[in-house]
Amino acid sequence: QVQLVESGGGLVQAGGSLRLSCAASGRTFSSTGMGWFRQAPGKEREFVATISWSGVSTYYADSVKGRFTISRDNAKNTAYLQMNSLEPEDTAVYYCAATRRYLSTTTSEYAYWGQGTQVTVSS
Repeated sequence: QVQLVESGGGLVQAGGSLRLSCAASGRTFSSTGMGWFRQAPGKEREFVATISWSGVSTYYADSVKGRFTISRDNAKNTAYLQMNSLEPEDTAVYYCAATRRYLSTTTSEYAYWGQGTQVTVSS
């Protein structure tokens, strides 16, 4: 069982940066793949980034590649999403999630989800 709590969202101007954190409880964090997803109003939840349990492997959606960086600190049971060069199109509720897969881009493969944190990018 893994409980996830996101933080770090907020309002930022276009071109700015934010770092989201995902604090996990439970002894299995270091053996789970982690992912970030986002959901904008009226749209389906979409994949943003994923990282393997070791942190060695990562994968990004094309829309954020080169701007966002996913990382994790297993000693702190925390995953991060560094977001740079933010655009108004990045406005959404951002969710972190945990999967028993090595990596995954698919929402259905994630068993545990946080409550989400709002990111708003103004133009």
